[in-house]
Amino acid sequence: MIQLVVSILLFFVIFFGLAFILNMLLRRTWLMAFIYPIIIVMIVDNFSTLEYFKHPDSAFSEALSRLMDITIVDITILGAGFIGTIVSGFVIKFLRKSGYQMF
Repeated sequence: MIQLVVSILLFFVIFFGLAFILNMLLRRTWLMAFIYPIIIVMIVDNFSTLEYFKHPDSAFSEALSRLMDITIVDITILGAGFIGTIVSGFVIKFLRKSGYQMF
């Protein structure tokens, strides 16, 4: 149970920080929220990304089957990372409205 709470907090903080830095550098508020599903597929599948280009039909079917096999605990942890990217977008928007020009 402790590992679940720590994992949820860790994924939230990691993806909040990544999205915040990406938003500052590229000035695209919701970019990380759109990139996040690609990152999830890279976390869940157990093969190289080049397999998507070499054998796309088998790679996509294997990735889809692995996505369907994740447990509710995994969904909760990965969902916390997605919430971190969304919260980062709102924080960036708030800071821009407050007059911080570097954001």
